[in-house]
Amino acid sequence: MKNKFKFTAKDNQKIFVYNCLAKEVDIRGIVQIAHGMAEHAARYEEVASALVNNGYIVYANDHRGHGKTVSKREDLGYFAEEEGWKLVVEDFYQLTNIIKKKYPNYPIFILGHSMGSLIVRNYISKYGGEVNGVILSGTLSKQGLLGELGILIAVLEKWLRGAKNKKSILNKLVFMRYNKAFKNPRTPYDWLSRDNNQVDQYINDPLCGQDCTSAFFYDLLSLSKEVNQFENIQKIPKDLPIYLISGSKDPVGDNKKGILEIYNSYLKAGIEDIEYKFYPGGRHEILNEINKEEVFEDIINWLDNHNRGVKDE
Repeated sequence: MKNKFKFTAKDNQKIFVYNCLAKEVDIRGIVQIAHGMAEHAARYEEVASALVNNGYIVYANDHRGHGKTVSKREDLGYFAEEEGWKLVVEDFYQLTNIIKKKYPNYPIFILGHSMGSLIVRNYISKYGGEVNGVILSGTLSKQGLLGELGILIAVLEKWLRGAKNKKSILNKLVFMRYNKAFKNPRTPYDWLSRDNNQVDQYINDPLCGQDCTSAFFYDLLSLSKEVNQFENIQKIPKDLPIYLISGSKDPVGDNKKGILEIYNSYLKAGIEDIEYKFYPGGRHEILNEINKEEVFEDIINWLDNHNRGVKDE
């Protein structure tokens, strides 16, 4: 991604941002991207290029504890001491306001993948009226007793070993559970994609796949619990268009079951424009799958169909 800058969050944390510009004469809107856990925004360069080539300016920040927002490697996989997920959501909203100041007349859409989808889902329960549409990739539904147990483990680990403890048993429990869905896995990360090159790039990227802290897991599981509570789903504007995309073999989405659960919860809450699409055989990183061009085309078509165009000056 060509353009890079940082902005200062309310607590003085510097947040690193990538920005890809469309040709000025062809601008149709803005897409703001929220990346997933244990990765970074630069991994979204291919989908960003597809969006730019179709008239959409792209912004994507590295969340706290991720990518180039981190100044010390020891801070990878760490949001904050307490309620870091709330800071991450506010960072994302602050970037939206930066975008609006620069492009006040263009529609803004947001795309969140995995952990990023949870950030986006909390965002739209607070600020959904300020954006024009939402795409959720590889999101996850209620974690039930497993989620509650994970929160308890994270709390105990924080108390016993400190918030920045990276020897959390949750690192292994989460990823091992996902990879078990696939027979004779080549790597511990086969659950990400059927594209071996993409999996290998992830493994060889020093800013991907790091062990996360006990505080991070507390934040992640607390955020997941928050966004799946029906009372919070009801806070989303009823007229906000939402598009759910997932691989049919994504263990994070419980092989379609979790996505359908979310879809039905949103319908029950009165969301007027919501749809989903499953990609047969696709795994978790549907944007890095062997059929990613098809996924990009579907995203662009959905954006175009929900784009009301440039506002009057």
